[in-house]
Amino acid sequence: MSKVKYYYDPETLSYRKVEKRKRNTFKKLIVFLVASALFGFLFFNLASQFYESPQERKLKRENEFLKLSLKESNEDIEDLSKVVSYIEEKDNSIYRIYFDAAPIPDELRQSGFGGVNRYKDYEGFDSSKKVMTLKESVDKLKKRVAIQSQSLDEIEELAKSKEELLAAIPAIQPVRNEDLTRMASGYGYRTDPFNKTRKFHYGMDFTAPRGTPVFATGNGIVKRADANSSGYGNHIRIDHGFGYVSLYAHLRRNRPYNVRVGQRVKRGDVIGYVGSTGRSQAPHLHYEVFKENDRINPINFYYGNLTPEEFNLLLKASQQENISLD
Repeated sequence: MSKVKYYYDPETLSYRKVEKRKRNTFKKLIVFLVASALFGFLFFNLASQFYESPQERKLKRENEFLKLSLKESNEDIEDLSKVVSYIEEKDNSIYRIYFDAAPIPDELRQSGFGGVNRYKDYEGFDSSKKVMTLKESVDKLKKRVAIQSQSLDEIEELAKSKEELLAAIPAIQPVRNEDLTRMASGYGYRTDPFNKTRKFHYGMDFTAPRGTPVFATGNGIVKRADANSSGYGNHIRIDHGFGYVSLYAHLRRNRPYNVRVGQRVKRGDVIGYVGSTGRSQAPHLHYEVFKENDRINPINFYYGNLTPEEFNLLLKASQQENISLD
């Protein structure tokens, strides 16, 4: 029970009881609460400078971890960028040049992204600039990798075509050296055996006994195997693709063909046999090579099965202006 307080009233010359007023009590309560709140706030701020709560320590560790991860990610991006740069350099300076493909310009490989701000969602944070820089580096690297991937796909297709081209080019001698009697006539002006006039000889003549095997000089498809072309007698034409066609003329009369029209053949396959049909003076193979419908010198295509010494002998013999056999 609270104590009763009195005060002396000089007018009545007596002690009177002190009456408590609710208004004064409320004021005191308000002052007390305000002072307490102010004191608590000051104490919390002062204490926070010296002490960390478990939540603050956790957030601080996470923040340090994120900073470390950001730094490591930037280092990884730099390392990957160096690797991609190395591949790009090899791609431009070796692979694309080898396969006759134009190098990809650096400005295309290194270009960024125009238009709207792609990183707007990363703004407004303490580490926004660092995060946006990292994200932009990642996007640029992804683009470079995508461009390089497309380039390698293109190189792969070019390599396949190159492999097909190398297999298709008429690159071997159509008659084996051990089966030859001699190389009678080469590409160029020769004396016609029938009218003794000087005329251009568009192929090479290989003398060999009747029945000597004739080989396909490159991969291709047999387009003709008949005697319906003036002067050639029984002959075969092989379309090698890439603009190349080879022709094998004066094949033997009986069973001249070892292939049929439309058949796919490979370099080295036996396609027919030496004879002397058509406009021919003696058993031999007349051989021609076409490129885009123009007849070209076959001597330029015997790198597939001749040694340098054999090629030089063949070249010397083919350059002699003698009498051709057809």
